[in-house]
Amino acid sequence: MSVQGARAAAYEVLRAVSGDEAYANLLLPHAIARAGLDAKDAGLATELTYGTLRRRGTYDAIIAAAADRTVDRIDPAVLDALRLGVHQLLSTRVASHAAVNESVELARRNGGGRGAAGFANAVLRRVSRDTPGHWMERIAAAARSDDERIGLTTSHPVWIVRALRRALTAEGRGDELAALLEADNIAPRVAMIALPGLADVPDDATAARFAPDAFTTRGGDPEGLIRETQGRIRVQDEGSQLAALALSRALPVREGERWLDLCAGPGGKTALLAAEALAHRAQLDANEISPARAGLVRQAVAAVPLEVEVSEEDGRERAARAAGQYDRILVDAPCTGIGALRRRPEARWRKTPSDVPDLTALQLDLVLAAFQALAPGGVVAYVTCSPHLAETSGVLAEVKRELGDAVEELDARAVVRDIAVDEIDLPAQADGSLRAQLWPHRHGTDAMSIALLRKR
Repeated sequence: MSVQGARAAAYEVLRAVSGDEAYANLLLPHAIARAGLDAKDAGLATELTYGTLRRRGTYDAIIAAAADRTVDRIDPAVLDALRLGVHQLLSTRVASHAAVNESVELARRNGGGRGAAGFANAVLRRVSRDTPGHWMERIAAAARSDDERIGLTTSHPVWIVRALRRALTAEGRGDELAALLEADNIAPRVAMIALPGLADVPDDATAARFAPDAFTTRGGDPEGLIRETQGRIRVQDEGSQLAALALSRALPVREGERWLDLCAGPGGKTALLAAEALAHRAQLDANEISPARAGLVRQAVAAVPLEVEVSEEDGRERAARAAGQYDRILVDAPCTGIGALRRRPEARWRKTPSDVPDLTALQLDLVLAAFQALAPGGVVAYVTCSPHLAETSGVLAEVKRELGDAVEELDARAVVRDIAVDEIDLPAQADGSLRAQLWPHRHGTDAMSIALLRKR
């Protein structure tokens, strides 16, 4: 029952992600709780869910070859059962008979009875007859271009492969593409933070490489530690920590400064900024357009004994009514999210190149609006969880063109180097900008871009 429960929980989440564009990280804990899974089987459900989502592109190519039909001609409920089964057959140590039989049963229950079950059984048994290496060679041989081959074998859409290659090449590191794509498909270790001045890193924890208050544990559920410290210890990617600290530590803080987190949801960076503001006797406001995410921001900052007003407005409008009022503003802008594919694997299947123009236009509007809300000498941190050059260098260049002599770009790479506990490899950018670009394969963080802009 326990292993079946793990598979059922994983399948439930896969269906919601595919059919309702749900987020796996939000749904999976509830699915695990409903199934009553113990720690071991909760771990299995997590691996099955995220592993299937990460490798979905590869699995779809294998399923199409084994079924002799494109995946868009397969019932979606059956397709998700097949994806879950193929993941178990090719990427786990689960016994083949269990992977096949229970995936077939999921197809039968959810996809139309005996006919669906018979189809799923035939496809999965065909997959099970050959090795993972054989299937990789087969789908690679069918690719129409080198980029398509890379995309199929590493489970990345071609447009993302090309965007990541261009971003690495801008640093003179194009030869790191294979390492980056591999890192995207490996479950990251859970990074945590002890909010500075409010909590201490546990004695049995392992200090992280760069962020001064970041650490990892030996495993297990971090929720107990979070509850025990009332949220003063929390889960947060090390790159996210560095991005928030880059703003608070870009320049010396004067007592009484006013700070704003303009796009604050879900609140991890806001909580860290609140701890920093408390230590320096600064004020912090936050804004998040989504009411649900604004609620998460309020929960996050509740751990810090600082009054933080959280508004729920379009960030452009929120900044427009605060002209010249703030000394530091974080613009953690909506983006493609292709820098966080390790943790949010479904993002690679949701975004398309057509999303980029609208996102970059919004990012530009937000940064320009934030700049107008700065007092003279104030700093905006423009942050994206994406290395896509249109969302980083492109927007930054347009901001400089629009603002001219009114803006000074600070050296974000130097700021991050000063913050980092250990030496951190941050190559110069081909466009001459001073932004810092983090990477999963190089730094063990999300691919976070950090630019710092000062108002003259």
